[in-house]
Amino acid sequence: MLFRKLVENNLCVCPDCQHHFRISGEQRVQQLTDPGSFEPFNATMAPVDPLGFVDLRPYPERIAKAQRATGQNDAVQTGQAYIKARRVVLACMDFNFLGGSMGSVVGEKITQAVVVAGEHDLPLVIVSCSGGARMMESGFSLMQMAKTASALARFDDQGGLFISVLTDPTTGGVTASFAMLGDVILAEPKALVGFAGPRVIKQTIHQELPEGFQRAEFLLECGFVDRVVHRSELRTEISRIIDYAGK
Repeated sequence: MLFRKLVENNLCVCPDCQHHFRISGEQRVQQLTDPGSFEPFNATMAPVDPLGFVDLRPYPERIAKAQRATGQNDAVQTGQAYIKARRVVLACMDFNFLGGSMGSVVGEKITQAVVVAGEHDLPLVIVSCSGGARMMESGFSLMQMAKTASALARFDDQGGLFISVLTDPTTGGVTASFAMLGDVILAEPKALVGFAGPRVIKQTIHQELPEGFQRAEFLLECGFVDRVVHRSELRTEISRIIDYAGK
């Protein structure tokens, strides 16, 4: 019964407790954009194995399995779309693809999305959902933090509008780079947002953490996000911000 209700409302939000379930990047695009308006770019860009990385299985096998499971080449979809008739450049991350981890392809697609937004003077909306940097690409992955941040700095110099949407979870290198650089930062209710996980922090400092530590509402109280927005209201909130900014 609960699953049927989740499918019916198309939001994957529990109708009783309002828990926001994780959704794919494709579902996120469908929820945010006007029907039929999403035009993807760089959709064929796919990761390689620059280090010949092997843990329990070779990295190429992990990539192939994730591609089969999600139908995507990597952990982010980018393109142009309309949100309530406002044209935007949109990037949506997918936790189902290797935990939404940021490797070379994710970093490059995000960077190119920023460039396109700047070239066409369009608002940029990035929906983050990630476990952080992709360990199988090591330094190549960590480089994407600086690359995306520098692209956003140039975008800011151009007067661009960047709306960052934090969903559960947004952690690691994604939090430490583009996710927290928005002109306006929105978060979904109860989303886990942070760099290191709360258990790691607790074990390191040997102290009890505040209630709700690293959840969206806690970050709102501390001034790290601007608004906590229910999934059903995201389209309206994003369109309002675009109008207010005059974009």
